Amino acid sequence: EDPIMNVGNICNRRVITASPLLDVQAAAELMREEHIGFLVVVPEQPRGPQPPLGVITDRDIVVAVVAKRADPASLKVGDVMTLQPVVVGESDPIDRALQTMRRSGVRRLPVVNARGEVVGVLSLDDLLEFVAGEIDNLSAAVRNGRQIEGATRT
Repeated sequence: EDPIMNVGNICNRRVITASPLLDVQAAAELMREEHIGFLVVVPEQPRGPQPPLGVITDRDIVVAVVAKRADPASLKVGDVMTLQPVVVGESDPIDRALQTMRRSGVRRLPVVNARGEVVGVLSLDDLLEFVAGEIDNLSAAVRNGRQIEGATRT
């Protein structure tokens, strides 16, 4: 297996986390400040890397709070989060991560190390960027092949 072709090489290593005890209003504010729509939920007192307890998305907040006219300051992240989130290993091949996203119907996955601790987040954007780079490499190979053939057959 090519070491470049794994999740750890393309995921975002900057993980924004939240406690399950954080109120949903504060979680939404954190998402806005960080320009993200996804928080990994970890225990209240994290001591270094932790396994994910859950995840909460901007869509979770819309569906579970806004659409129900609930008070986001009265609800906790733990009330709204998705428990036991689907995760992907940092050493997993990229195609397996894509299959996992497709099968689970999610756009983002927490990335865990061999101990199950959160070390990153993989998004569809990360995968699209990777695939676009691969397509660029393919088109460059075709272009170079034509140029080489043109130069050697004159």
